[in-house]
Amino acid sequence: MVAVDRVVALANPDSAPIKRLIQDSKDDGRAIDVTCGRRTRAVIITDSEHVILSAIQTETIANRLDNSADGMELDPEEEL
Repeated sequence: MVAVDRVVALANPDSAPIKRLIQDSKDDGRAIDVTCGRRTRAVIITDSEHVILSAIQTETIANRLDNSADGMELDPEEEL
């Protein structure tokens, strides 16, 4: 689970700058890989400069964040 109010950015992992960001965060120990061995489909950047790698599509996470911002709470069983 990710605290919605800590999310700064949501990005697609395919661009060169994001790939560099991922590599730098892995080198610094700030990367959190929650893909469970699957392909990385979204990158979540937090205000603490942690980089979270997710196997869920960027659009899906954005929709969940929008729903959460509208006052709906995320189901604790769902993962970002």
